[in-house]
Amino acid sequence: VQLVESGGGLVQAGGSLRLSCALSGRTFSNYIMAWFRQAPGKERDFVAGISRGGSTTYYADSVKGRFTISRDNAKDTVYLLLNSLTPADTAVYYCAYQSGGFTVNRDARQYNYWGQGTQVTVSS
Repeated sequence: VQLVESGGGLVQAGGSLRLSCALSGRTFSNYIMAWFRQAPGKERDFVAGISRGGSTTYYADSVKGRFTISRDNAKDTVYLLLNSLTPADTAVYYCAYQSGGFTVNRDARQYNYWGQGTQVTVSS
């Protein structure tokens, strides 16, 4: 199993980024997918999730209306579009997959596999 995140970078406040996460070694469409983030010295927090077919999405209150999660099951890839970024969004962003359940699990401790993450830095 491999999760590979990409698309992070340095951006000014108000800017945008699009993150990607590719899953290999599993049947991508079988899994709910989620994005988490971790700032230095803080816990890994839920950001967004998406159902297996992509019809249902979930967001943390802090990013609702600014971030958009989507997926392409033909490409085994989940995306996170980050708009209206602020310095508070600075973190390493990780994706994860959830095999069971019908709604996304927002507790990072329930996930076993993580990629290397992609750094998002927002300057003021």
